[in-house]
Amino acid sequence: MDRTRADQEHSTMKKAALALVIGLIALTGCAHRYVIRLDNGTEITTASKPVLKEGTYSFKDAKGEEQFVGAGRVREVAPASVAAKENKAKPFKSEPPKKRKWYFLWLA
Repeated sequence: MDRTRADQEHSTMKKAALALVIGLIALTGCAHRYVIRLDNGTEITTASKPVLKEGTYSFKDAKGEEQFVGAGRVREVAPASVAAKENKAKPFKSEPPKKRKWYFLWLA
């Protein structure tokens, strides 16, 4: 009889652990970061989804403080996972300066 009770307790603990793991996975799926790209090229990473109210985006930064950015300055708002993919797809390539031929020096 003791063996049956031990098996029941073990089964109950497994179910509780499974429920805990599922709950943690669900909660981590809700924590999204967003990237706000401004007109001047600056990127701001937010801890919450930016909300547009009366021409101003409001969001919480990494420290949890409320921040505001004017909607006229914002070029794009995207989830961080999408923004990271875009940055990888378009690497910045700088071209070396063109060398001028010696016979064009009299034009300068």
